[in-house]
Amino acid sequence: MAKYIFVTGGVTSSLGKGIISASLAKLLQARGLKVTIQKFDPYINVDPGTLNPYEHGECYVTEDGAETDLDLGHYERFLNIFTSQANNVTTGKIYQTVINKEREGAYLGKTVQVIPHITDEIKRRMKLLGNEGYDIVITEIGGTVGDIESLPFIEAVRQLQWELEEEDCLVVHLTLVPYLKAAKELKTKPTQHSVKMMSENGVHPDIIVCRCERPLSIELRKKIALFCNVKTEAVIEAQDAASIYEVPLIMMREKLDVICLKKLNLTQYHEPELSKWKEFLDKLKYPKSKVNIGLIGKYIELQDAYKSILEAFVHAGAINECKVDVINIHSEFITESNVEEKLSNLDGLLVAPGFGHRGIEGKILAVKYARENKLPFFGICLGMQMSVIEFGRNVLNLQAHSTEMDPQCQDAVIDLMEEQKKVTAKGGTMRLGSYPCEIQAGSLAEAIYGSRSISERHRHRWEFNNKYLKQYEEAGMVASGVNPESKLVEIVELKNHPFFIGVQYHPELKSTVENPHPLFVHFVKAARDNADRHSAVKNPLLQSEMI
Repeated sequence: MAKYIFVTGGVTSSLGKGIISASLAKLLQARGLKVTIQKFDPYINVDPGTLNPYEHGECYVTEDGAETDLDLGHYERFLNIFTSQANNVTTGKIYQTVINKEREGAYLGKTVQVIPHITDEIKRRMKLLGNEGYDIVITEIGGTVGDIESLPFIEAVRQLQWELEEEDCLVVHLTLVPYLKAAKELKTKPTQHSVKMMSENGVHPDIIVCRCERPLSIELRKKIALFCNVKTEAVIEAQDAASIYEVPLIMMREKLDVICLKKLNLTQYHEPELSKWKEFLDKLKYPKSKVNIGLIGKYIELQDAYKSILEAFVHAGAINECKVDVINIHSEFITESNVEEKLSNLDGLLVAPGFGHRGIEGKILAVKYARENKLPFFGICLGMQMSVIEFGRNVLNLQAHSTEMDPQCQDAVIDLMEEQKKVTAKGGTMRLGSYPCEIQAGSLAEAIYGSRSISERHRHRWEFNNKYLKQYEEAGMVASGVNPESKLVEIVELKNHPFFIGVQYHPELKSTVENPHPLFVHFVKAARDNADRHSAVKNPLLQSEMI
């Protein structure tokens, strides 16, 4: 029977419940236990698929095509496992299920209420993964204790604490212990109030993890333990870390995993095996070189919008022993007069995914600069489509565009898939999840993947228009990856370029600490080689050494 750990948050949002959950799961996994994590979000949207990135950040897509919270990306990156639609549940999904059952007559005419019907559905979903053979299921509760929308989830946790055996369930509460510069001390009162509020709802935390800027003294730990009714050793310090990937080792030093195992009465485990993780951290901390890679997008001021891309660069940089400095460049502000000024100091260029017409022309100008100046280029989803439009306009002399931005365009080199043309709803109607791709022999893509058959995750509606494929290939832009069933173009690349590749899918979603994605690894390597070439041109002595 699975054991259940619930992670809640207090005082303020964005404290890092997802990172703490993933770190704890990593430590338990490293001890030989089979662990999974799920996220319960309190918003009424069925999923984040229709949410603006400014509202929610990145929409993460799983292998089975679920549009989920970005924390699932952290779960996969830390644990090196696939999650699914079962790992992310929203209030919208809960209510949708309950209302559908009511319409079907499943409640036999009873009045449908938050308690027990909504909470029963929440509990059913919370325990669902426990039937999949896991030793421990970690459930992160979104939002902050005290939020009205979070109350049904907290109530469901209270009921499970009552229903399950004491050793089968525990609650980890993450709070903030702020440092007041004027007083020069950490303050525990917000934590006390947060735990008090939880207790008023009937949920008593077993472990309190304290986010703080300064070390938490033993006196403060004892004070928190006394006022919050936990053991002193169950008050965990979570000081700010330079990298999220340091957090598992910080939590190991704090013995968070040991305390959880003790409370859950689990004894069949070994010392944590984290050699690969430590090797990754060592390379991350002590790089041998550095590259500047431009990230061209329209949500640049919101880093969560490109979270998986940024983390994929961290993974790829570490394996190349190279520090990747990502230079954020807003595509709306790129013009013909300033494109060289903005891009000339870059070692590589990535054009990011997205939707809508805003910032499109700036992305096209950036692609043109990379193509003409032999700058290593990587386009993802919309970024790949921009490379197709740019090539069509400036090489093939077409009036090339996408029907997403201009439905009446003369040369729709990017067009809607046939099955999408009659779709009027937005949520869950894209090409979502994992699809196969066959790679052309002798291509750059084959050299990168080391395979002719791959599978990657998608999230889009528009595709390369195969009507123009022959024209493109004759001019030098090759479709080196194609879906074997639908014949849709998945990968394009240029023949006479050191590194120019665009992909219709989202490779960043499959990059993990232990398995950095090969496209990012080779792109960073190409950027590093480009930086070395430029250094050699500027420094003749270095050039002779390279020869």
